[in-house]
Amino acid sequence: MKKRENWKKYRGQFAVLLCILAVLGYFTLQKEGYHMDELLSFELSNAEFNPWIVPVQPVGRLAKFVNEEIRGESFGETLGNLADTVRDVAVNRGGSRLLQYKADVYPEPVWISREQFRDYLTAEGVDRFNYLSVYFNVMDDNHPPLHFMLLHTMSSLFPGIISPLLGCFINLAAVAACILCFFRLGELLQAGKVLPEGYGKPAGICMALLYGLSGGAIATVLLIRMYGVMTAFCVALFSLHVRKWMEGGFASKNRGLAAVTVLGFLTQYFFLFYCLIMAAVTAALLAVRRRYRELKVYIRTMLLCAAAGVVVFPFSIKDVFSSGRGEEALANLGRGFSGYGTRLSAFGSILLKGCFGSVAAGILILLGVALGVAVVRGRRKSDRIKGREREEEGGEEQKGGEERKGKRESLALRLMLLVPWAGYFLLAARMSPYLVDRYIMPLFPFGAVILTLLLCRIFAGFQGRNPWWLLLPALILGAVNVACYDGTHLYRGYGEQLQVAGEYAGLPCICVYDGVGYYENLMEFTEYGETLLLQLPELEQRVERESLRGLDRAVVLRKGNVDENAVLEALSSYGLEAEQVLVSESESVYGDMVYLMRGSGFSGE
Repeated sequence: MKKRENWKKYRGQFAVLLCILAVLGYFTLQKEGYHMDELLSFELSNAEFNPWIVPVQPVGRLAKFVNEEIRGESFGETLGNLADTVRDVAVNRGGSRLLQYKADVYPEPVWISREQFRDYLTAEGVDRFNYLSVYFNVMDDNHPPLHFMLLHTMSSLFPGIISPLLGCFINLAAVAACILCFFRLGELLQAGKVLPEGYGKPAGICMALLYGLSGGAIATVLLIRMYGVMTAFCVALFSLHVRKWMEGGFASKNRGLAAVTVLGFLTQYFFLFYCLIMAAVTAALLAVRRRYRELKVYIRTMLLCAAAGVVVFPFSIKDVFSSGRGEEALANLGRGFSGYGTRLSAFGSILLKGCFGSVAAGILILLGVALGVAVVRGRRKSDRIKGREREEEGGEEQKGGEERKGKRESLALRLMLLVPWAGYFLLAARMSPYLVDRYIMPLFPFGAVILTLLLCRIFAGFQGRNPWWLLLPALILGAVNVACYDGTHLYRGYGEQLQVAGEYAGLPCICVYDGVGYYENLMEFTEYGETLLLQLPELEQRVERESLRGLDRAVVLRKGNVDENAVLEALSSYGLEAEQVLVSESESVYGDMVYLMRGSGFSGE
């Protein structure tokens, strides 16, 4: 009976959650291609002890050592080899086999088979559930390991498969976690008199709809990086702070708070922007309210969380302060206000677009909400004057005291909501390496919370209005956002380029790139028989020429930032001439050109 009553009580919220996940799942199914960082996520997660694809060293030093010196025919043999290696390093240190081991490094790029590319991106066989490999790979990156371990888990559950669903499922779960926090948050705010009676459940659903059907949530789900998981931890951290503040619970039972804090740190270092500001605001509020026992325990908990995060992943110190990305972020911070206006404007536009669908719509909606709040404030001002008169008569003294308590709680919670949110925005705008949406994805759900609280204030200001009318503007805005989503992170059209790779899967591929642009095309390289990754000078000055001169036919993939005439001229020196353009720059999502080439010895079909 109790389960049935609980189902009836929460079935509306459950239905809203399912509808939002269905919409987001639909967009997930439309995703065709990947940003190069997304494929790098798969590689760091699944390439066993091989964090980078290096054309002159297809197999990393540690990967080779593990395969040849540690991995045995049985688990017992492998464990014994590992123990011997540990003892050898402990005794001989720099003279140990491990540290003296040499990788196969070639003087110029070599052919890499499609099986090797698939091994880079998937977990299969003995590579499954190998979290030590993930940890090692991430040591050489600029991010903590949690998201990569989650992605490796998904890849291990579906061995040999590369699909957007593997990464997007993690983000769907993260959005679902945010929505569940919203449902609970609405009830908490009503219980604390921050929301009027009857507004708790509608407000929670309104937050869910405003965020779950926003362009920001869609982008968060589609980008297979750690920002969706970080967003969930930021929302969970805020929700936990609200509950503990209202219940006076910072003095005990902080395990959940500690777990969220440590896991958030182990997901993305930008979590520190939000967490540190939230901690400072909370500590200040506890001190002002003279809740000193809670303050002492809270500070101790946060310090223990910092220590635990560093112990679990000590390389974080290097990542934050001395890695390439860390030094770049600190250098951006050191520039002060130089160029800051441009960055604030860019991220402000991204924030408005992610919350409201477009900058213009965002400005109009915010102006309308501001007008509604101003009207309600004017009405309440006159009501307060009348309320004071009633309090002086003595009959409403207790009620007036409750209202004042509610205002004090509302002020504290507004500070906990707005200050970390604004601080994160200001820091991210200053320190982010690129002006893209991923760095402010945690702000989108808080935008939904702020807008919901403002709508509640407007609706409650007009007495007699049903609180469930809150859902109407949320549904309208959500429908517009979904209908007008611009396709960011979908990479529509890449499926056709990948199909071309499948049609010519029996041929070798020559990829001419600049920088590390070939990461965008790793999926294609899992189709071609083998691939040679070359920069233009390496193609022009290649010493080993026979493997190219001996080709009858080949596919050439030229990245858009490489000179076309120079590439074709260099290929002609190997007897390779363009037979057909398979994909033009205008057709390619990445601006690639894909040619079918024929060699001098080709005699036709």
